[in-house]
Amino acid sequence: MDIAIAERMSGIRPFYVMDLLTRARELERQGRSIIHMEVGEPDFETPQPITRAGIDALNAGKTHYTPAAGLPELRARLSEFYRDQLGVEVSAQRIIITPGASGALQLALGVTVNPDDSVMMADPGYPCNRHFVRMLGGEAQCVPVDSTSEYQLTAEMIQQHWSPSTKAVMLASPSNPTGTVIDANEVAKISAFVQKQQGCLMIDEIYAMLTYEQQAVSLLAHAPDAFIINSFSKYFGMTGWRLGWLIAPEPYVDAIDRLAQNIFLAAPTMAQHAALAAFEAETMQILEARRDEFRARRDYLLPALQQLGFEISTVPQGAFYLYADCSRFTADSHAFVLDILEKAGVAITPGCDFGDHRANHHVRFAYTTSIENLREGVARLTDYLP
Repeated sequence: MDIAIAERMSGIRPFYVMDLLTRARELERQGRSIIHMEVGEPDFETPQPITRAGIDALNAGKTHYTPAAGLPELRARLSEFYRDQLGVEVSAQRIIITPGASGALQLALGVTVNPDDSVMMADPGYPCNRHFVRMLGGEAQCVPVDSTSEYQLTAEMIQQHWSPSTKAVMLASPSNPTGTVIDANEVAKISAFVQKQQGCLMIDEIYAMLTYEQQAVSLLAHAPDAFIINSFSKYFGMTGWRLGWLIAPEPYVDAIDRLAQNIFLAAPTMAQHAALAAFEAETMQILEARRDEFRARRDYLLPALQQLGFEISTVPQGAFYLYADCSRFTADSHAFVLDILEKAGVAITPGCDFGDHRANHHVRFAYTTSIENLREGVARLTDYLP
């Protein structure tokens, strides 16, 4: 049977890290011990107060659809969270509950990007960003960044690369794969320029609550008309619950609601009821202790990798990643990580998952496993590396 795959798929690459994870699982089934530092998923279980709330919702029969924009109680609770924890006033009507941050990103792009529009973003960056733009017939305008700008776009870069087709700019703070944050004053400059160009600004804040040298903030305070993308997955430990949210400028809310009705109908009901417990004092105490643990892991792994010969010139201020230059060892990071997996039993991610700029010279380490496992991983790398 002849099949015709849609042409848009030609520009959508696989997640190489998922291929690595598949091979790592195969090796484990064969009896091999694998240290996992590849997938960006916290190793902690969902906090018990959240799980209990989900179970209670099921037992109470709360299994029917919610409104497309989300459970009203959860939208209101998020509005309170931004006011009380992040110091930003945002109406609950601007908050749309989504199936994960990917759902939020699809909605934000879906109501703003037309075919042949360009969306500017940093390279390296989270791969789904460019792929979602491609799905809508747009073009990902990837701007190379490095440690000189903390792997972040600057207002100057955006002005330099802006073109007649540029419709939106995407930022991430803290970012994946580098863990760096963007300065609030720089965001204000970027926001002002994008507004002047009648464009849209989108900010990924999925790791906003996982910062280590500064108090958690939302850049919404400095870019009030931006689309803010966030998730219950990383800080709140709810990856498998598939729940996120989007804060949208008021004029876009109706269109987003209509699009959500047609794409998702609604986010998972049980997950929404469970997430109401995410903001309770008992839960927040658990989550803050976990943030301290992530910081301890970073503070161990960063110097350990540098001592092995990986160049990490920018200390990540948040998230749980280290983006390391491995050019001392290889000019092909993809082949490098495959060889490390097979010979050393350590799984890490190649730079090609995050873009093209010097991708063959970089790898990402995720410190989403215990310090004991990180120490074992470093020991194995010590034996493996020349």
